[in-house]
Amino acid sequence: MAHRLLLLHTASPMVNRQPPYGAPPPPAQPYGQPPPQQYPPQPYGAPQAYNNYPPTPPSLGYGPPQIIQWNGDADAHALRSAMKGFGTDEKALIRILATKDPLQMATIRDAYQRIHRRNLEADIKSETRGWFEEGLCALVRGPLMQDVHLLRSAMDGPGTKEKVLSDVLLGRSNADLNAIKSAFQHTTRQRLEDAVRGDLSLKTERHFMIVLQAQRAEDSAPVVKAEIDRDVSELYNATEGKVGTDEMKVCSILSSRNDNQIRAIAHEYRVKYARSLEDVIKREFSGHMEDALLYQLRHGLDKYMHQAQLLEDAMAGLGTKDHLLVSRVVRSHWERQNLDNVKGAYHQRYHKSLASRIKGETSGDYERLMLACIGENV
Repeated sequence: MAHRLLLLHTASPMVNRQPPYGAPPPPAQPYGQPPPQQYPPQPYGAPQAYNNYPPTPPSLGYGPPQIIQWNGDADAHALRSAMKGFGTDEKALIRILATKDPLQMATIRDAYQRIHRRNLEADIKSETRGWFEEGLCALVRGPLMQDVHLLRSAMDGPGTKEKVLSDVLLGRSNADLNAIKSAFQHTTRQRLEDAVRGDLSLKTERHFMIVLQAQRAEDSAPVVKAEIDRDVSELYNATEGKVGTDEMKVCSILSSRNDNQIRAIAHEYRVKYARSLEDVIKREFSGHMEDALLYQLRHGLDKYMHQAQLLEDAMAGLGTKDHLLVSRVVRSHWERQNLDNVKGAYHQRYHKSLASRIKGETSGDYERLMLACIGENV
């Protein structure tokens, strides 16, 4: 898989040659995106100070509250009209809520509370049911509070929904991860690290503790040949090059490098050892740790294709994993450029549209909401 994903980058007309080490290899850009910003070269052997570079800004909805030049009063009135009295206008709920960005959604929530003295999420819960309700509530919460909701539900009661933990916590920027930690503690009065520590065990717990340190290399940190070679050698010595596996070394490297660095590591590993890093992880690990490491690797190789694979995973096999489908569709939809790339990646890999696949797995208002979230007219 890793080899096939890597070829995807080099096959793109916009990425038709391997860039020199000193600038990061371009991220996955096969779906109509402009070339990425290139960073100035760093000499071989320079110290690994990955976070002395400009920080990656928080995603929309994860930064400080913002006042935007957009008024949500009309939508707040329309939402109340759609839910009060006899019956519910589900189409109006979909039309209003599935088309807003995170800042607009926050403005609507505030307007609804200010005008009607009511909680929008609570009203939706009283008027809708099933996965349609869950999808609407995921939208109303906005991306940050939806992450908090998912974390709480994943760790509530016996067992842990490991895929949900991976979806929320892995591959995130330091800014987003710190926002999640802060919102979780504000909401639950418990540190996220303590909650995760109580739900995981042994080395998987240690892996997620590394992630929650939020010390990943910023996106602006360059790819340095000497550092990549060192990481490749350490990964080999921690896996194929010894009896047993140094799990924490592998976890540490994949949890602390940015996407460009992970992509370069995977490429150099195959060049040097004639084996994909994905195959090595599958052979050396198992269970949740294997899944988490593959998640980090695939996200680094091509985040759009990875999201497409996650969406297919939610629908593949016997029965739809609706909780994953709802959360993954809603997360992909928050940024339009990201969504367009995910839809392009899905079509490239599975030779069908994401919309047609969702239609085959959902029905009724639930189907219409999921389709609206991916930009379809319903």
